[in-house]
Amino acid sequence: MTSTRSWIHPSWLVVLAGVCAALHVGKIPPALPVLQAALSLSLVQAGFLLSMVQLAGMTLGLVVGLSVDSVGLRRSMLAGLGLLTLASALGGFATGIDALLVLRAMEGFGFLWVVMPAPALIRRCVSAAQLNARMGQWSAYMPLGTATALLVGSWVLSVWRWPVWWWCLSGVSALAWWMVWTGIAPDVPRAPSARVAASEGWRQRLRQTLRARGPWLLSLTFGVYAAQWLAVIGFLPTVYAGLGVAEGLSGLLTAGVALANMGGNLASGRLLQRGWRGRQLLFIGFGSMALGAVGAFGEWQGWGLPMAGRYVSVILLSAVGGLIPGTLFALAMRLAPSPDTLSTTVGWMQQWSATGQFFGPPLVAWVAASVGGWEWTWAVTGSCCLVGMGLAVAIDRALRAVPSRA
Repeated sequence: MTSTRSWIHPSWLVVLAGVCAALHVGKIPPALPVLQAALSLSLVQAGFLLSMVQLAGMTLGLVVGLSVDSVGLRRSMLAGLGLLTLASALGGFATGIDALLVLRAMEGFGFLWVVMPAPALIRRCVSAAQLNARMGQWSAYMPLGTATALLVGSWVLSVWRWPVWWWCLSGVSALAWWMVWTGIAPDVPRAPSARVAASEGWRQRLRQTLRARGPWLLSLTFGVYAAQWLAVIGFLPTVYAGLGVAEGLSGLLTAGVALANMGGNLASGRLLQRGWRGRQLLFIGFGSMALGAVGAFGEWQGWGLPMAGRYVSVILLSAVGGLIPGTLFALAMRLAPSPDTLSTTVGWMQQWSATGQFFGPPLVAWVAASVGGWEWTWAVTGSCCLVGMGLAVAIDRALRAVPSRA
């Protein structure tokens, strides 16, 4: 695949579009304290506002994944960026929680249309030797977008009212739409017979994906990872606000945690290229997330780590945990039932990731509200890590069953 303009490689435009979509996921955490004060939100309502963007992925991830090949990879991405632009622009005019929740769901649809075609677009752009590394770079789209939203959002919200933050991101999405439009070549037109075959073949792709063990294992693993990562990152500004940390410093600290996740994302591709097994990286990732959560949130008889130790612990959780998504995206290339089902497999992964992100923050918020603090957050995230380790063993067995594609 070639770009219509050679100013930037099209695979990097795909990554930038993903970062733009992630900005909309990450725009809520720095705004939560402001929104809670302005709209009188409860902690659980704030949790649902944080996770509502995942409603579309939770319910329609597989459907969107199936439709991407028929609609076209570039057209799907442009549709998603357009929807993000519109929903964020309208969100700036919202005056209540109900309107914000509906528009967050719309942003969820836009997010899906951006990220679903991305792995297939990247595979089209790069050589097989570059694929693992570029998948690791692609998996950094979420922490990079989240960290950028936390840093910039905290500054914008300290100067202007929260609607300005929504309108700024609408403008960023419009710019990303233009970059994809001008920098990525149009989808190759299909012959009428090919379009009919693609339209009729969705049932076969669906059956192939759902009957195969690999997509299920990858998707469930992504779900238990995403549930805890968004819950921790999403509520960190609220936790720090409760500790009396200044708003600007709170955003900076949380952004540092999100950026640390990129290190694991990038390292996963390099380690896989050097011969590390997927199971090893998943075990290291989940084990570090469990230890980090205990250090960051655990308290025993009023004793816990000092603030500096807690921050180091949450950095560990995010940084080494970042090995997990990069590894899963790379393994999807091998565990998708066929090359034609890659977008469908990614769609199924995204659906379970969104399910985890939808339920994770409200669950953590409910536990915190029930016990009167955040000290039992580690129990929720640790349970997710144990499940993830069990799934990593099953993934390793599934990989052994497809040696010709490994």
